[in-house]
Amino acid sequence: MRSIATAAAMMAFAPVMAACALVEPLTGRSGAESAALPGQVEPVHAAVIAQNQAAFWVSSNGCTAKADIQPVVRQSSDGPIITLRRIKEDRCREVRPEGVEMRWSFEELGLADGSRLSVENPYQLPPG
Repeated sequence: MRSIATAAAMMAFAPVMAACALVEPLTGRSGAESAALPGQVEPVHAAVIAQNQAAFWVSSNGCTAKADIQPVVRQSSDGPIITLRRIKEDRCREVRPEGVEMRWSFEELGLADGSRLSVENPYQLPPG
């Protein structure tokens, strides 16, 4: 009986362990490195990188402000990669299905003009 209980417990944790194993291949960071970053990765509805600016559309319940989202830029062998992280939860109740625009200049991000910037955030379709 003990081995059945142990096997069941291991099966219950298998999806969690698998998810932890995916953190590094998808983000290039270990689970510990990701945990050291502020907030949580923010899914984006859209992203546009043009004219030395990075613009994103993120979900909002009516109170999301630029200060609630922190851009994290890291360098890779393929160039800079940006990840938006939500550091303050939007607890308002005026859902904006189209999301809200957040925009940063390359200067704010510490990037040289004309940099090729990749986006690491997952994409999420706006509610339909």
